[in-house]
Amino acid sequence: MKGSVQAILKPLTYIALAISLTAISFQLIGYSSPLLAKSILEGAVGSPDAITNSVRWALPLLVTSLGVVVAFRSGFFNVGAQGQFYAGAIAVAFVVYPLEGLPPAIMTPAAVCAGIAGGALWALCPAILRLTYGTDEVITTLMGNFIAALALIEVTTGVLKDPAGTGQSSSTRPIDAVYRWSDATGVSTTLILVATVCVVVVWILLNRTSFGVLAGLAGRNPTMLVWQGATEWRLGCAAFLVSGGMAGLAGAMEVLGPNGQLISDFLPTDGFTAILIALVGGLSVPGSLIASLFFGGLAAATLYLPIMAGLPSSAVDVINAVIAILITARAWPKGFERLLMFMSPAHD
Repeated sequence: MKGSVQAILKPLTYIALAISLTAISFQLIGYSSPLLAKSILEGAVGSPDAITNSVRWALPLLVTSLGVVVAFRSGFFNVGAQGQFYAGAIAVAFVVYPLEGLPPAIMTPAAVCAGIAGGALWALCPAILRLTYGTDEVITTLMGNFIAALALIEVTTGVLKDPAGTGQSSSTRPIDAVYRWSDATGVSTTLILVATVCVVVVWILLNRTSFGVLAGLAGRNPTMLVWQGATEWRLGCAAFLVSGGMAGLAGAMEVLGPNGQLISDFLPTDGFTAILIALVGGLSVPGSLIASLFFGGLAAATLYLPIMAGLPSSAVDVINAVIAILITARAWPKGFERLLMFMSPAHD
């Protein structure tokens, strides 16, 4: 019970501190802090439409961040959620368009499985490099983001390009409405149900299965993992596959949901924000849920900032950056203590 309360209070603390520090900073340079807070509240929860918009942006962030939680808690720094998100979306497109005409009862499961498989396979390559050759997964997964983004451009301007496109942005043609999970609002019973199932499944996986126990051991002390008779190879592959699969599922939700097609460079920060959400949430499922709702609300409030507070929409990026600084600052006291020890006369 105590751990659950801490998992909820931790993200709320970071969020409150970040907003307070940002408000003070903007006040010092001539903007109104009360208007900043009012803009965020109005844009996030000020009306039914605002709440719908907040949930719309929170859903893909939540599903993607759950995958990041699995990888990070297992001791693997998968920062390639953005590329895995794109890989899942591309895989969905290559299933939906060639098989168009099949009943939704067949097409929908096939498209979802393709999205999950696309993200999982995109994560498998850096997993094999890490587990076989000791390659730094931070570098390989990060580079995978750029490769996937280029692949998305190639697909939407090449083999699956919409011939009726305006030329303003490259995309595939719209998916038939019978296969869609939602309209342009991005909120529907289906999407909410999928996200809820993901929350429950990941919570059970991490807290009620042997995988969750071994993942915790691997994240804290890999030597203990060996003593328990487990292998890093199997655990690492499973962690990367689940992490990538969750990001791929989020990509499928976007293609079958609000986007209704594959668009070049859509949601370009989803994977990176998901990493921030996982860290803000303390790598816990409840914490990630709360942080996702907050960041979804921030995304929804972006349009309100220039109108109500006279702030550029990039002010949301400032809030995100302050949150990131607060997270990394947790290690500052220990690092500062080590620096003082190094500079002490005993080390001369």
